[in-house]
Amino acid sequence: MSQHNTWRAGGNARRFYTPVDLADLSVFLQQLDSNEPLLWLGLGSNLLVRDGGFPGTVICMHGAIADLEWLDETTLRAGAGVTCAKVARVTSKAGLTGVEFLAGIPGTMGGALAMNAGAFGSETWSHVTAVETIDRSGRLFTRKPADYRIGYRSVQGPADEWFVAAHIALQHGDAVQAQARIRELLAQRSASQPVQQRSCGSVFRNPPGDHAARLIEASGLKERRVGGAQVSGKHANFTINTGDATAADIETLLNLSLIHI
Repeated sequence: MSQHNTWRAGGNARRFYTPVDLADLSVFLQQLDSNEPLLWLGLGSNLLVRDGGFPGTVICMHGAIADLEWLDETTLRAGAGVTCAKVARVTSKAGLTGVEFLAGIPGTMGGALAMNAGAFGSETWSHVTAVETIDRSGRLFTRKPADYRIGYRSVQGPADEWFVAAHIALQHGDAVQAQARIRELLAQRSASQPVQQRSCGSVFRNPPGDHAARLIEASGLKERRVGGAQVSGKHANFTINTGDATAADIETLLNLSLIHI
């Protein structure tokens, strides 16, 4: 699994599966034991797999359920495996605005839906009009945001259903300005975050009225190392793999940071 997450750490999965399409995914789920542990994977940018690995089936959506379809002039259907950055690029080139912030999220739409990912003051579910899901029996559903409890980096909905697509509402705008906004956001991200190093992005949610990075830095943990893991000197809410970190190194350092937040 170290090859399938952005920390580049972790042990083996018992089974790794990439669907051909939704029909293939449905049949595969129907054949699994009802007690089989499942781990749904996009780009693995918010994932730490322990060194002992995962004793079940990993379902990799990235590059598989990654279709884009225009449902009308301003509504895009994006498969759960398409990258957030691609959604931002495609919509901006079409002169549609509202989701430029997705360019700064290093994951897929499935992951963005699952955690209400956000950046630069915007959040995924603010632009979602519907989602498509699949359950353990391979049945497909279309659900509305009202079916979910949506909060800051938090989404709760029907049990044992997983996202396979999002319907994204956009606004007409100027393509040149939208693409310029994306370049501006990416430059801002590069200037303030260690984007070229192995990390999962920001690790901790910000507590009310404060910032996790400030609290970690104030505790004196900036640049602290455990084995091959290090709190970033550029942004204290990033824990980076300097090259040979184990998942245990990363987890130990995260726990050190957590007690100060």
